[in-house]
Amino acid sequence: MLKPHEKHEQAIIKRAGRKHDDDGHGGAWKVAFADFCLALLSLFLVLWLMAAREQQAMKEIMLDAMAGSRQGEGQGVMPEQKGGPRGSLIDRFPMPKNGMGDTRTEGNKSQDGKASTADADAKPQPKVNYQSPEDLMALSRALDKLSDEAGLKSNLQSVVTPYGLRVMLHDTDKQGMFVRGSAVPTDRFRKLLREMGPVFAQMENQMLIVGHTDSIQYANTGYEGYSNWTLSANRAMSARAQLLAGSMNPESVLQVVGMADRAPLDTKNATAGINRRIELLILTRGQADTISAMFGMTGAQQHGSEVEVGAPDAETLQRLRDKLGLPAKKEQAGHAN
Repeated sequence: MLKPHEKHEQAIIKRAGRKHDDDGHGGAWKVAFADFCLALLSLFLVLWLMAAREQQAMKEIMLDAMAGSRQGEGQGVMPEQKGGPRGSLIDRFPMPKNGMGDTRTEGNKSQDGKASTADADAKPQPKVNYQSPEDLMALSRALDKLSDEAGLKSNLQSVVTPYGLRVMLHDTDKQGMFVRGSAVPTDRFRKLLREMGPVFAQMENQMLIVGHTDSIQYANTGYEGYSNWTLSANRAMSARAQLLAGSMNPESVLQVVGMADRAPLDTKNATAGINRRIELLILTRGQADTISAMFGMTGAQQHGSEVEVGAPDAETLQRLRDKLGLPAKKEQAGHAN
């Protein structure tokens, strides 16, 4: 037992209180948060790079379209197309119900919802019926003027036949009608077709739209593979879409046909650019009625011997070949190119 005078000398020991060990985590959450921020930043960087690459790819496609590049067509390599179902090569152009180039179906309306007075007072323009050779030549001259203004004068040829006016829009060494190996029209060709739309909108005649390719075959020669038959049909449908976008009446198209490489204009060089073409055959009334009756279309008129269904004579075909600067072809009697 300590004596009274020793109590003051007793050592006093103080224990320091323990601090909390950072809630038991030791700051690990900070490392995890930093990793999350880094991953998020990396994701944004990848998305930005993908968007930049997509813009560059679209720019290259547009440059090819403007240049009308024809390299690689028919080589078995399918161009990469986006937006179409199952890799379709045809651009999907939304077509208006009234064929006037917009989505309005109740007439032109102002912003307040009232019909335009000018449209209400406007009288419908009379339709033109091209039947005689002189009428068809006048239509040919109008189309020639449009092609000249579009910078495609060398790409359009036309000739009057007993069937009607045969208009050929073909490739040249400098300018193509479609993007290589596809049914996507080049900018100039798209513009020309849309400017032809109002001209055809004013006619009563009906037409055939026929697509042609050269003889270069795709690498996949299977029956179910993509072929020149598919390409020519797709191009004909693409041309129809552009004409309708230019306000042509849908009823003006009687038939859309793909001919592949079966009817070359230049028989000496089956791969020539002139064989890659779209033909618009503006039919006379008699010929249109004959085709309609052949397929039993509703409202088709049956004609007798007054309808001329013979093929164009050899002289007419030779004039066409002379105009195109092509060598003469030995035709069998009674057959046309």
